[in-house]
Amino acid sequence: MRLLRLIPLYIALSLGANAALAIDLPTLEAMRVGDMKKLNFHSEPKPVSDKEFFLADDAGTGTLAEYKGKIVLLNFWATWCAPCRAEMPMLEELQVELGGDDFEVVTLATGRNSPAGIVKFFEEAGIANLPRHQDPKQALAREMAVLGLPITVILDREGREIARLRGDAEWDSDSAKAILSALIAEQ
Repeated sequence: MRLLRLIPLYIALSLGANAALAIDLPTLEAMRVGDMKKLNFHSEPKPVSDKEFFLADDAGTGTLAEYKGKIVLLNFWATWCAPCRAEMPMLEELQVELGGDDFEVVTLATGRNSPAGIVKFFEEAGIANLPRHQDPKQALAREMAVLGLPITVILDREGREIARLRGDAEWDSDSAKAILSALIAEQ
């Protein structure tokens, strides 16, 4: 029943009907249904690490600061992680459906993951729209207190952590899309 009440909100937000809507924390928390109940919003945004990570295809290095101005769903994962394999297609669906100037899904393979192994993982899972970035020495993951995989962090437009979900989740659910659409609609 609760999910049915979220559907009109999701549709309105996805159509841009409330582009200037300011969503407060209790409203976002109320939108959490199913796996999204594991999504914990922080009472205050937290700074994130400025450690560099490796961009896909030997394209150099990057930092999270390069994503300022967008809502970012940052997913820490590994090729050996079974829950990561299950949720990666859902993350891709989010990127395809919501990605653009205001939102991006950023995947970061942390720990020992060979570039060839990452490519194979993406090919086997049919992933074509997500980055294959790497944090091989777990420098960024360590500074961001990533303990266990997968861990997904939501960053606000200022590049600060506003929420965290430990473990896998149904990122293609109506609840996840409603929450992210509400964040994207905030200006």
